[in-house]
Amino acid sequence: MTIETQEQNGITNITIKDEMTIYTALEQKNELAPHLKTDHELHINLSEVSEIDSAGLQILLFLKHEATTKNIDLSLLNHSQSVVEVLELLNLTAHFGDPIIISADWKSS
Repeated sequence: MTIETQEQNGITNITIKDEMTIYTALEQKNELAPHLKTDHELHINLSEVSEIDSAGLQILLFLKHEATTKNIDLSLLNHSQSVVEVLELLNLTAHFGDPIIISADWKSS
């Protein structure tokens, strides 16, 4: 599990790599939570998430809730196929409100 962080022009850009599963959830939550600064902009790139389960989804829901509570502009970007499949399966795409681009080269499952 790798999380890369970059600060640029008052925006925190985070890329989550590898999986978002029960095996990495606590570590990811502990690493992501300090970036939830009031009146801040946070972009989370999900393009390299290879697998996501209910624990990973709970992290995204936690981030969304905390961002709303703290008036943080949170954007989930470049959703991987795994993330899109879970959000669509559970009908949560609208809850997050971020545009999702579906790649033409994704495999149908």
